[in-house]
Amino acid sequence: MSDTPARAKNEIIKENSHMLRGGIADGLSDMSTGALAEDDTVLLKFHGSYMQDDRDVRAERSKKKLEKAFTFMIRLRIPGGLVSPKQWIALDDIASIYANGTLRMTTRETFQYHGIIKSNLRTTMQAIDKACLDTLAACGDVNRNVMSTANPYLSKVHRAAYDLARDLSVHLLPRTGAYHEIWLDGEKTGEKTGEKVVEKAGEKAVEQAAPVKPAKDDVEPIYGPLYLPRKFKAVVAVPPDNDVDIYAHDLGYIAIVEHGDLVGYNVTVGGGMGMTHGERDTFPRTADPLGFCTPEHAIKVGETVMTVQRDWGNRAVRKHARLKYTIETHGIAAFRAEVEKRLGFALAPPRPFTFARTSDTIGWHQTPDKKWHLTLFVEAGRLKDRPGVTARSAIREIAEADLCQFVVSANQNLMLAAIAPKAKAKIEAILKAHGVSTAVPSGLRRNAMSCVALPTCGLALAEAERYLPTLVTALEDKLDEAGLANDDIVIRMTGCPNGCARPYLAEIGLVGRGPGLYNLYLGAAFDGSRLNKLVAQDVGHDKIIALLSPLFVRYATDRAPGERFGDFTIRIGAVKATTGGNQFHADIQLAG
Repeated sequence: MSDTPARAKNEIIKENSHMLRGGIADGLSDMSTGALAEDDTVLLKFHGSYMQDDRDVRAERSKKKLEKAFTFMIRLRIPGGLVSPKQWIALDDIASIYANGTLRMTTRETFQYHGIIKSNLRTTMQAIDKACLDTLAACGDVNRNVMSTANPYLSKVHRAAYDLARDLSVHLLPRTGAYHEIWLDGEKTGEKTGEKVVEKAGEKAVEQAAPVKPAKDDVEPIYGPLYLPRKFKAVVAVPPDNDVDIYAHDLGYIAIVEHGDLVGYNVTVGGGMGMTHGERDTFPRTADPLGFCTPEHAIKVGETVMTVQRDWGNRAVRKHARLKYTIETHGIAAFRAEVEKRLGFALAPPRPFTFARTSDTIGWHQTPDKKWHLTLFVEAGRLKDRPGVTARSAIREIAEADLCQFVVSANQNLMLAAIAPKAKAKIEAILKAHGVSTAVPSGLRRNAMSCVALPTCGLALAEAERYLPTLVTALEDKLDEAGLANDDIVIRMTGCPNGCARPYLAEIGLVGRGPGLYNLYLGAAFDGSRLNKLVAQDVGHDKIIALLSPLFVRYATDRAPGERFGDFTIRIGAVKATTGGNQFHADIQLAG
């Protein structure tokens, strides 16, 4: 019997990849197919891209004995979601030239392009690089795009949160030369190479994290040759806002402010959203508090948390490889002890804080420095032009006029930030000319979020982005009848149980089970601190409305002052309350 421990297939692919190179370069040159080899598609994720195909035309192409309609999704690494006007223009150009004409804002404060064919992959990557942006580590078994709360122009604490997100992202980047060799012909083709690129935009300066130079000896000083057992996600929150869903992520930093100054961060670990239908040993999990650290230790603490997961994570069973399962297996006390051992000092106890909300403040607001900020609601994060509402063209015009900075929110909306008072009227005129409304949507719609799902995601079992707006419209009618049109209720939908839109932290969560069918979850906390519970299985459009409508009526008449919808469903018994925050699987309550 061999003493070699069992390993998942991906672990072997990584080990044999020559530091993430594999056969990607040769595959890009093979024009006999629109695809890459299977093992290379695993490695491609580390470079920020997924191979996909148009599932709407699969059957037709199969009948004609044609290859699947393969294209590639490219996801950018934009820590904190901040881009300058110059960068926006470049991103918009790429959408038109190489992608499907849309900019898709993700739930991790960045952009995805869809519909890029293989022959355009390298050219697209180089165009992104010329904008002083990149896609390195946007996917794969590494630390992914680091999110920070709201926009960095709101206060000095928000700026510090953004700076931490940017610096952590750069610090935890892979150091292999594979990215530069495959996509950039061995060198950086943009304006600068280094840890920061500073772009001037009028009176405002934007610091962007650029790809660091590869290590000279092509080693990974932090990751090692096998990288992580699974993806790793980090966020920074500034209370009272929990717009980044701090408890959904492997690593979180909660800014602690005392007497107006940032004194440090409460660190959280072990959150994660993914699960598999029918497998009770897989589950979403809310993060645990690890301790408090001062700002100067924040990066080191993050690296140490990640390297403990690197060494302790499950490399044999991939579905159990996230940090949440590592902590479930070893316990938070043992995990904390190992982190502190490697740090060489003990973390302080977490300090008090309060989260009040999770959603974006849609519309105009002004900060004490007299600058204006506008958050535009973007349905499902898909920025595009359509008849009568040419939103993408409007934002392009605003960027060309250099009137603001642009920030992608964790809720898939777009913030136009740091607007000078004299520029406000011009922005309003541009938006009006393009039919773009700055009005605040209903309480349900402004708190709605979905993943891409069909037709491009290979994991999708049901629709999400294309269906959720229709469902929200139907539910708005019921809420309006109950007098709840303006009440904030969080609703999220995904096409599969992997949870990319964080549905398990929604007061109303819908997770795809099959074509037109979803599992319905209720009872999460509005501030994102508690998971929801399964209450109905395999329900379609009409059943969803039938189950929720009477709850809306009862909520309107029987709720306590200030009571949120998720809390209400637990109090009235529609959702079974449990004492353990991570006891996710529960008996179905509402299904008949």
